[in-house]
This record gives sequence, C-alpha cells and structure tokens, in this order.
Amino acid sequence: MRFLKFGQDTESNIFNQLDDKKRELQARGVDVINLSIGTPDFAPDAHVMQAVSAAAEEPENYKYSMNDTPELVRAVQGWYARRYDVKLDPEQIMSVSGSQEGIAHVAFPFVGPGDLVLAPDPGYPIFTFGPMMTGAEIGLYPLYAEKGWILDFDDIPDEVADRAKLMVVSYPNNPTTAVADRDFYVRLVAFAKQHNILVLHDNAYSDLVLDGSEGISFLSVPGAMDVGIEFNSLSKTYNLTGMRVSFAVGNRDMIRRFHDFRSQIDYGMFYPAQAGAVAALTGPQDIVARNRAGYQARRDALCGGLRRIGWDVPDSRGSMFVWAKIPQGYASSAAFVLELMDKTGVICVPGLSFGAQGEGYVRFALVVPPARMEEAVRRIADSGILHQRRSE
Repeated sequence: MRFLKFGQDTESNIFNQLDDKKRELQARGVDVINLSIGTPDFAPDAHVMQAVSAAAEEPENYKYSMNDTPELVRAVQGWYARRYDVKLDPEQIMSVSGSQEGIAHVAFPFVGPGDLVLAPDPGYPIFTFGPMMTGAEIGLYPLYAEKGWILDFDDIPDEVADRAKLMVVSYPNNPTTAVADRDFYVRLVAFAKQHNILVLHDNAYSDLVLDGSEGISFLSVPGAMDVGIEFNSLSKTYNLTGMRVSFAVGNRDMIRRFHDFRSQIDYGMFYPAQAGAVAALTGPQDIVARNRAGYQARRDALCGGLRRIGWDVPDSRGSMFVWAKIPQGYASSAAFVLELMDKTGVICVPGLSFGAQGEGYVRFALVVPPARMEEAVRRIADSGILHQRRSE
C-alpha cells in the first residue's frame, strides 16, 4: 500500500497537457473525438425539464431552501424502496450538490490531521483529494487486474485497517468499470465492523450495469446501515449532470453529523432543482433502460471495433466508460494518449491520472454515438499506432 498526505503529488499534470493538445489540434482544423470526460450527451426527459421550468417561474423559489423539501425526501424514500428494496427514514436522507461535492466534504465531520482514510488505487481523484483536505493521511488500497479490479480485503494489512477511520469504496467502478456482487458487500460490512471503520460508498453508476445485470445498493446488505452511508446521483441515471443533484443516505448518526457540517457551508438546493429531482424519481423510468441500451451500443461499437483491429479491449461491465490496457511498447499511458491524439484526434485519459495502479491503462468515455465510435476505431486502425512500436 501507498500512503499520501496533503501537499504530495496525487496525479500528473496530464489534464493540462490534454487540454493544450486539444486546442492545438482544433486550431489546426482537426475533427477531435473527445472521449475523455464522462458527460452524458443524452437528453433529460421532457417532464423533468418541465418541472424545473415551472418551478423556476415562481418567485418564492429563489430564496434559500435551507433544507430538502418533504416532497423530495419522500421521492428518495420511494425510489430507494422500489429500486433497491431499502427502507429509509427521513433522518437518513440528505441532498448534496452532486456526488463530487458531497464526497469532497463528507470526511470533515469524521477525520482530521493524523487520521487515516482508505481509498482505492486506481480511483476517482476526489476519493483521495476530498479526505486529504481534512489533513488526514490517505492509505491507497490497491486494485489489481488479475482480481477483476475488485478489492481483496487481504491486501489491506490488519495494522493499517485498525488505524483507519474511514474507507471509500465505489462500484460500479470509475475508471475500471468493475462491478461488485452482493458477496463483496457482505465482506465489506464484516471488514468495517471488525476494524471499526466507517464506509463511504459511491453508487453513481448502479443503473449503468450492462448485459442484463442489475446494480445493487451497499445499503441492501444486512448491517450496512450500521457502518456507512451511500452516495447516489441523478446525473448519469437521468442525464442531469448540470443540475448537480445527489444524495447521501444511510447511517443516521453519519447523516446527522454530515448535515450539521454542511449547513455551515451551504444553504440548500435550489428549489427548481429539487422539483426536477422529484419529477425524475417519481415519474416514468423508461429513460433508465434507454440510457443503458445506448451506452451498451456505444461500448459494443468501441470495444468490439478495437478488438477487430487487434487491440484486446474487454467489454466494460458497468459505468459509462471503457478501461483498456495500452498497446505494448509505450513507456507510459500519458505517452500513448498524447501520440493517439496527435495521430488520430481521439482523446482519452491516461490511467495514471487515477493513481499509480492505473498506469499502463487508458479510460474512454462512452459519450458519442456508435457511428462516431466506429470512426474513432477506423482512425486508430489507419494510424498504425497499435503495431508500430512493436517493430521498432
């Protein structure tokens, strides 16, 4: 395991390099295919936009909301009951301005300088940076390809687990696309109880599990309510990334402490956003299956196409991403990404951006239609980039 403290480098400056390179290519007139950022291009449902619009017409809705409306709380309760068979009381629910904001702040009521927080490597950067802002030390637990990118609890030494106060876990996983089963969460609850650790589970992609499988909630496992909370988001499920609506739900004491802390830095969610969230959670759910089918078609076009041209990229099981091992002969994932951009105009993210365990991989976002994915595959094939280094 690796350990990090605030002020230490957690990632390279590759994002600046990618942005500079993208502008350079666009200035040269290159038709860029940007598969780097996970922003859905599917439209929200009309009834959700209408609910936001109607609420925005009411002058009273421009005041501080301070708290979640009763309608929103009931909508979350009903959705969790229907979707996951999880019963929540109002005191177990609070909204946040997107899971990224929530995860950035949630550690503050629970840890401080000198405390230890466990986070995945590779993992989404806020899982590390958020707790690190409290002054806590980060223990990066490794995820391995040969273990399907699923945490093996034996890879965390007992003496490390006994020091830890918080643990961040996220499946379906960004960037690796791995999906954990119920048995994993049973082991997670037992591990947390054994070592007296509070669990923060990010469940943003549970409705984007592909190939007919069903995503689950950590909280549906017996004992999970005793040890943790879960973040869930409307962003990817309902194509509402810009509305910034997510929830933290679960353990009563953790929700109370997080709510008390957050009340000092935020005055509540904009009422029209709350109205849109209610409409999304209580209205027709056809959009969920449409999104899933859309992402699966894009995945099939990209992964299947890349395999046909000689790049052995496995189908992603969940999320809106593809995780691919870079071709042989490249010194780093960043070097491959920059050459890929230069020769094809296709942009992806180097795995090192998600931690040292991500080196040697790249992440593609499934954010363009299948025809554009096929165009990206054609450009990669025509560039010769998959084979040229092997013969040098």
